[in-house]
Amino acid sequence: MKKYFFLTISTLFLLVSKAQKLPLSNHIANYDISVKLDAVKHTLEGKETLVWKNTSPDNISELQFHLYLNAFKDNNSTFMKESSGRLRGDKMDKTAKENFGSINILSMRLRGGENLSKKITFIQPDDLNEKDQTVISVALSKPLKPNETITLDINFKAKLPKIFARTGFAGDYHLVGQWFPKIGVYESTGMRYAQQGQWNCHQFHAHSEFYADFGNYKIDMTIPKNFILAATGVFQNEKINQDNTKTISYKAEDVHDFAWTVSPKFIVTERQWKHVKIKAVMQPEHSSSTERYFQSAIVALEYFQKHLGKYPHSVLTLVDPPLAGAGSSGMEYPTFITCGETFWGIPTGLRLPEVVTIHEFGHQYFQGMLASNEFEESFLDEGFNQYYEGRIMDESYGKGSIMNIFGYKMNDIESSRASYVGMDNIKISEIFRESWKYPKGAYSVLTYTKTAIMLKTLENLLGRDIMDEIMQTYFIRWRFKHPAVTDFITIVNEIAPKRTNNKYGTNLNWYFEQTLYKAPDCDYAVTEIKGNNCKIERLGEMILPTEILIKFSDGKEKLINWNGKNKAKTYEFEKPIHSVIIDPNNKILLDLNLNNNSQTIEPSSLVFTKYALKFMFWLQNLMVWLG
Repeated sequence: MKKYFFLTISTLFLLVSKAQKLPLSNHIANYDISVKLDAVKHTLEGKETLVWKNTSPDNISELQFHLYLNAFKDNNSTFMKESSGRLRGDKMDKTAKENFGSINILSMRLRGGENLSKKITFIQPDDLNEKDQTVISVALSKPLKPNETITLDINFKAKLPKIFARTGFAGDYHLVGQWFPKIGVYESTGMRYAQQGQWNCHQFHAHSEFYADFGNYKIDMTIPKNFILAATGVFQNEKINQDNTKTISYKAEDVHDFAWTVSPKFIVTERQWKHVKIKAVMQPEHSSSTERYFQSAIVALEYFQKHLGKYPHSVLTLVDPPLAGAGSSGMEYPTFITCGETFWGIPTGLRLPEVVTIHEFGHQYFQGMLASNEFEESFLDEGFNQYYEGRIMDESYGKGSIMNIFGYKMNDIESSRASYVGMDNIKISEIFRESWKYPKGAYSVLTYTKTAIMLKTLENLLGRDIMDEIMQTYFIRWRFKHPAVTDFITIVNEIAPKRTNNKYGTNLNWYFEQTLYKAPDCDYAVTEIKGNNCKIERLGEMILPTEILIKFSDGKEKLINWNGKNKAKTYEFEKPIHSVIIDPNNKILLDLNLNNNSQTIEPSSLVFTKYALKFMFWLQNLMVWLG
């Protein structure tokens, strides 16, 4: 009996162990790269082995790759034409040749087979710019069948640009991102919006980020011997070479990208939080902010694990760029984020290190694990993450969560709303749009802050418990699977009507039609109080249900629900009205003018502080610039 018992326990242990080792993702794109950095010339020489699996039902006759660094090759790339050499407040000096970057494939060969080098052609799937070289097509003589795997050996050489857009060098500091030939995502018929099997491999645009399949990465990086390195994934080993260099190996599993950084000046500190080793890689002049980075990272880890799900990796690296490399700050890669926007003596009431760290960590969930298509639906990452940034900052740091200095307090979600209502033209574009097709100046507001307040308004209407169930279901169901916004809406429609007893209908398509797919304005107003009567009006085109609080002269109150479908509504009561407030609990953050939401028979004591509002707009623009 005892023997049988121990055998059963052993069997269960083996089953559990095997289950724990199951991959989190489908491992479509797997990379093994050896790369050497010339820290003086800022060049990379790499040997890449890509093992890619066709998980579609299609026979694939070509491969497509991103060559992101060619965005910085010259002034003719689509990226440079769209950005004019400016991004997130940084400007590239285009008069110096050494400031440009590029990537060149020296050879590409099928393992044990055909040389594909001469079959490489540049393509431009998004525009007519024939000089853009950020995407290539490689024809295959023999189509790759469903479930077949192809192994490619690729030699490449790259030149890093001077940092002004996420990647490059600033003196001896190097942030190496989007640096290797990277295969696109093949979407089979019915996946996302594909009408037929096709490659999703967009050009690198000024306002677009990235989209890639999951896999395992094994990267060997050879760097100067006196440099310190940090990277995506887990450190494996270090080898000292005879030419005054060293080779450092990292491994990352279930990720869709790999980035790394080097500098001889880094100060590295480590902190253990539960199963996660947090590494702060700091500039010496910013070392006083190390603890603030650690604490804000821990705040974010705890919040996301509680409300969405476990952080699956054992490491998290926080990189602090130098001032000259500020263009690489506020960026996210799997297990690896760049923070920044700190300086010596920064007051504790100005929480720039906290907000940037918390925001960038949030991408570990929406970009790192959900990995939606940031080219076509950028808001699914940036906007959803901005929503959680607001929740975490406001709930963790209280009133004045992002600024509490000199008696002036501002919360995070307030700054998001200020950004949206401060737009010159609210109707200029809907949120749902490919990232490079937003009108000039609209990308950051619509992708980040309008999306955040759209989600916060939805939370206010449904209630926090229901919103949490929606978000957690979305995350757990779709992690490592590239969800589209339609997948999120399906979950909303699955949960919200049932939990609210159809209070807002049998689905919430009407909400997303207005807030996501179109761009009507929202403005409710109390326009008249006269004796026992009051009049409210819907001045904008957006129709959202709201509440009206009537306060009578005898001190009693009445709360009325209004669906907002009529342009105007007059209410008559049997006793005099003292005041009327539309949306008394401030649920509808999309309302453009809160000053006309209330009226009283007595003069209002509220003063509109225009300078404070302008300051909020300025600070929000700064937050968006930080990424």
